[in-house]
Amino acid sequence: MIGAGVMGLCVAAELSARGRAVTVIDREEGAGPHHCSWWAGGMLAPDCEGETAEEPVVRLGRAAADWWAAQGAQVTRAGTLVAALPRDRAELARFARRVPGETLDAEAFDALEPALAGRGLRGMFVADEAHLDPRAAITGLRARLAARGVTFERGEGRVGQIAGGRVIDCRGLAARDVLPDLRGVRGEMAVLRAPDIVLTRPVRLLHPRFPLYVVPRGDGIFMLGATQIESAGRGPATLRSVVELLSAAYALHPGFGEAELLEIGADARPAFPDNLPRIRRRGATIHVNGLFRHGFLLAPALARQLAGWLCDGNKPELCDEDHGEW
Repeated sequence: MIGAGVMGLCVAAELSARGRAVTVIDREEGAGPHHCSWWAGGMLAPDCEGETAEEPVVRLGRAAADWWAAQGAQVTRAGTLVAALPRDRAELARFARRVPGETLDAEAFDALEPALAGRGLRGMFVADEAHLDPRAAITGLRARLAARGVTFERGEGRVGQIAGGRVIDCRGLAARDVLPDLRGVRGEMAVLRAPDIVLTRPVRLLHPRFPLYVVPRGDGIFMLGATQIESAGRGPATLRSVVELLSAAYALHPGFGEAELLEIGADARPAFPDNLPRIRRRGATIHVNGLFRHGFLLAPALARQLAGWLCDGNKPELCDEDHGEW
């Protein structure tokens, strides 16, 4: 198998759990910022994603929290708080029409997240959602797989140059050399330390131009994100995006104005034209790709579908066409 990001690790977990011998080849050693997964928010929020995503994202994503917990990841099941400033109530009404959740008045909102009390915020609470720390999750999963007998090798792992066995390509955006309809969707993020602010769950701040999500990592650490730019560029974050993220965070809570800026990052996520992932067989290789912004949410479902195809002959739901048995 090629690629040790979140998709590759999930596939390795499902196949090795079924007793299959798995070798994972990756261009770098260990988990780190070279993987798009490193920059993920870690929100396991299928209902909120249903604001814009297709039905399979919501349905299949609902099993993600249980899957990650079964792999030993620390999953926090505290729901998602959706917030809007007074001037953006129209955004909240639009969101509520598309996403099931409990509408909160000012008193209920403030009781749910006391750190945001008195800000005049209104919102929704989506209870059956969760979050995790992506970096801890993939680092832990990789260690668990190695202990189970999965082999990790460092190398380019170019498709067509690997002899013997079955080749599964989980390279993400790097697979554009063989998947021409794959595109990059750039995301930018910031990590802050604000020890005086305590949030117990992810908060999505709605805004017509600059939406924001804030994910607590514990110990006063927060991850900020939400940029979505049609670009395959993987270079440093732009000043404009960082200013927008930090300004939105300050609007949510002025205490973020005193936060320490620990890290700024950016990467490009792989996506197909309809933003749904795919399992494709091309000759001797199976490609699993196109997670878009749903990496930790949908990778477990794709991995289960692929394992069911290879081990039991069940055609995957998210497959372009019927390629028959392996």
